[in-house]
This record gives sequence, structure tokens and C-alpha cells, in this order.
Amino acid sequence: MARGLARDHDEKRAALRHGAAQYFARHGFDRASMTGAARSCGVSKALIYHYYPSKEDLLFDILDDHLGALVATVEAARGQGIGGLIRAILSAYEDADAEHKLQLDALSVLPHDKQTPLIAHQRRLVTIMSDAVHAASPDLSPDRLRAATMTVFGILNWFYMWHRPGKGLSRADYADLAADFVMGGLAALR
Repeated sequence: MARGLARDHDEKRAALRHGAAQYFARHGFDRASMTGAARSCGVSKALIYHYYPSKEDLLFDILDDHLGALVATVEAARGQGIGGLIRAILSAYEDADAEHKLQLDALSVLPHDKQTPLIAHQRRLVTIMSDAVHAASPDLSPDRLRAATMTVFGILNWFYMWHRPGKGLSRADYADLAADFVMGGLAALR
């Protein structure tokens, strides 16, 4: 008879994802090992392999969980315009700097079949933001709409690189600044 899942199965997977993401982001996915990930998570290598048969499977689960949650957050903020989307994204990025760094740095190392659903999540995020940019500035040509949309993500995606909690602007204040900056830039394009 097959053994059932432990009551804390989902919590253990979440803790492994978060701990491994921090380790992978700190050391670089290509240089990181499952042994190091297990050590970083405070578990045995056998336990981490119980949940994930390979380093790539663990990376996929980290990115799928991160991007899936981000899409759900952005979908919920969809009717709130560019400012609402920016605030939602920056809020979702909080405590997920490692996962976000892996999304930017390591997604491409996964095999094509594992990249496909993750890229679909990314495209969904871009589509939602593009729709908001288009609503705010409907006269943009398709090329300028794409460039403006990707500029918004450029403003948001590198926040983790320079922001230090407790110093300078808070995340919420930066979200307001970024929204004002984007809206001002779109107004100038008209």
C-alpha cells in the first residue's frame, strides 16, 4: 500500500523552495549543488531528493511557484491601472528577491519543456502590463507600446539590486514614485 503525504508536505516543499532559492541566488545556480541546497535549508540531502529528483526540478518548482503567485497577484490587481499593478508587483517581490533573481538569471538553464510554462507566466505578466499601458496611452504604436511596457518591467525588475530595507524609500514609496514616473513618461509621449 502506498504511503500518503505527510500533513506538512506543502509546508516542507515551500521551506525547501525558499531556502534553496536563497542558496542558488547567492552562489549562482550553475555552481550550486543539491548538497549545498540541503545544507542551506537545514535538511539532509536525502530529504531534499525525496521532494526533488534533480536540481533542475527544484529550480522549476521555485520558479513555477514564484511566477504563478505573481500572475495571480497581478490578475487580482488588473483593474487598478498601472499604479495598482506596480504596487502589486513590488509587493509580491517582497521577500522573494532570491526567487526573482533566479527568474532573471537561471530560467534559461532549464530544458525547453520546463521553460515553456514559465515563459507563459512571464508573457501573461507582460500582456497584463501592456494592456494597462495601452489603456493609459492608447495612441502608442505597437513598437512604442512594447518598449514602454518593457521599460516598466525594467524599472521594477532591478529594484532588488539596489534597495536596502530600512534605508531610503520604502517599497511602497518607491512603488508610488515608479507609478508617477511611468505615468509622467507616458504623458510625455503623447
